[in-house]
Amino acid sequence: MPPQTYKILDIVLDKNEFEVVECLSGAQAVRLCVSISPDIILIDFDMPDMTGKEIVSSIREWSQTPVIIVSSRKADEDIIHGLNFGADDYVIKPFNTDVLRARINASLRKSAVHEAGEPVLSNGPLRIDLVRHEVFLDKKLLAFTPKEYKLLKYMIINCGKMLGHRDILKEVWGPGHADDIQYLRVFIGQIREKIEVDPANPSIIKTELGIGYRMEFLS
Repeated sequence: MPPQTYKILDIVLDKNEFEVVECLSGAQAVRLCVSISPDIILIDFDMPDMTGKEIVSSIREWSQTPVIIVSSRKADEDIIHGLNFGADDYVIKPFNTDVLRARINASLRKSAVHEAGEPVLSNGPLRIDLVRHEVFLDKKLLAFTPKEYKLLKYMIINCGKMLGHRDILKEVWGPGHADDIQYLRVFIGQIREKIEVDPANPSIIKTELGIGYRMEFLS
């Protein structure tokens, strides 16, 4: 994606607490999609090494992550092809930033409903808005980093299940981090500080020694 477009996206999305990762080539975009498991992908039709069709088709071989094409091409044929290749939406440059945010939220809402059955997840007093990327405890909005949010989302979707270290790491950080167990411990500790009454003796996120973690059902 051209640097000027990336700068605009970085400003727009950072204000909405998205963590933005830049890709300068199609091959790099595909590799990063595998390694970091993003929530949504924005790509340009005109990359230096791959066509938009090749990038989307490659991603669709293994992932249903929402994809939005952001392109200066505005012919009906290009838009139809982009959507037929597997993209979820198509935004023409120059774009209105408010419209782009709305398109991103719509794609995330659709993805959230597909993944969790609804755009809001709840476990007792703990609630996650999957579209706005917000976490509430007893109706109080909590400050979560993008990775903390993604980790908590994965755990609440799988509430009551014992989740192995490697499974969590691959889902939240990507396959390249499957052995970073200490990294996971740090983030679990940060989340406990925000949602547990006594983080040293957690009652919401339990540790299964040598195995992983489990989120308990809350009343």
